[in-house]
Amino acid sequence: MSTLSVELNGDAVHSIGAPDRFEATGPFAVSLENAGRSTHVHLHFGDELDRVVSVDETNHFVADEATRHVHVGVADVAEPVRGKLKIVTGYGSNTRYVDLRIEPPEDTAPDEVAVDEAFAKPPERPPELSPSQRAATAIDRLIERGGVPGAIAAFLALAAGVAIALALDSAVVSVVVAVVLAVSLGAALLAAW
Repeated sequence: MSTLSVELNGDAVHSIGAPDRFEATGPFAVSLENAGRSTHVHLHFGDELDRVVSVDETNHFVADEATRHVHVGVADVAEPVRGKLKIVTGYGSNTRYVDLRIEPPEDTAPDEVAVDEAFAKPPERPPELSPSQRAATAIDRLIERGGVPGAIAAFLALAAGVAIALALDSAVVSVVVAVVLAVSLGAALLAAW
């Protein structure tokens, strides 16, 4: 987006510094750069420009030594449109005109992307596995990952824990063995799945 830079209060109070001419091929910004005390700026598009450009507000407050950007919308034009942008400060005490020319946008080839027809359809999902197939796959993964010694050790620890719980006939030991069993079983399922 092109920018028309306007200097305010540069040389004196309410002074306006702007180029004599400005061209745009689409929306542009007016950058109101205040070099001094706060001021109000009025923007007016005259002649033919008024029918092809638009601004949300025509009066703009610019704080001390601040910059304010004003977005100028531009309608599609088939041929160049000329006119004057009137910039007013100090409640009419100082005025500056900029010859403004709006050019039609350059003809550019549209950004086209070739899309393979295979992407137009959602991917096919494999059918859901039955619980017995999932268990068989989990056992295959356990063997592939070298988890057989760990599974044997877990089974022996589980058998020893159950045997101790039954031998002592204690509720506390049974609860502890049940918790260890649940955690071990969960870890084994996560590792194998």
